[in-house]
Amino acid sequence: MNTNETIKTIVCAQKLGMLCKMTNKILVALDFDHTIIDENSDLFVLNLVPNKELPQDIKDKYRHDGWVEYMGEIFQFLHRHGITAKSVEDCMHQIPLTTGMMDLLQYVGDSEKYEVIIISDSNSVFIDFILTNFNLKQKITKVFTNPAEFSNSGCLMVNRYHTQDWCDLSTVNLCKGHILQQYIQERKDQGINFSKVMYIGDGSNDLCPGLTLRSQDYLCPRLGFSLLKKISKLQKGEEKSLSPQVLPWDTALDILSLLKNIDAK
Repeated sequence: MNTNETIKTIVCAQKLGMLCKMTNKILVALDFDHTIIDENSDLFVLNLVPNKELPQDIKDKYRHDGWVEYMGEIFQFLHRHGITAKSVEDCMHQIPLTTGMMDLLQYVGDSEKYEVIIISDSNSVFIDFILTNFNLKQKITKVFTNPAEFSNSGCLMVNRYHTQDWCDLSTVNLCKGHILQQYIQERKDQGINFSKVMYIGDGSNDLCPGLTLRSQDYLCPRLGFSLLKKISKLQKGEEKSLSPQVLPWDTALDILSLLKNIDAK
């Protein structure tokens, strides 16, 4: 056996050993706005705008492919009008969780058989404020969102998570399907196999991750929101095919019930 053959044999043996040692888990991936919380955090912060009405020159800066930059303009406007980091935090603390979400996140967050990730087009500051307020940070394995922080002067600064041009179902700054599959592959490389993946969301940009799921996985669209309408078109054969099982939900207790049934098997 020559050197190249020996190396190939060693690599194959290592991969085989990794497969034998794989730990099976269930991945629960969630959107944030109108999924974990019962509001859109980017819109809710507008309650801090004087008279709750943005001036026209700020509105005119909106671009369909530049939401992060648009929010940056809003944060600068709030800063110029004396809105502090504490004011933003207090505002985020007024946002409620969706019904049953506390029970769901406590159930999956307290079990070693689950990993819980958030993939959101909100920002890291808003999500951190809200998770901390509900004492849920320790229940979440990882958060993928637009990075944000307060400047030394107290202005909230937000940047794109990434800039993508490969997915027309997603915003330019956040392809949720790419993030989901990248995380699944990274965990597989680390010896964690997800026997089932459950993606929970509400909006049009939650369809992309749904299309990456397998037949043993679950896509959970919230009733009354745009994701369910998109799925209905797919199921009528008007667009791309959809592999996962679909569980529409009204409250997070619907999803919790499904998980408990899976665990009981």
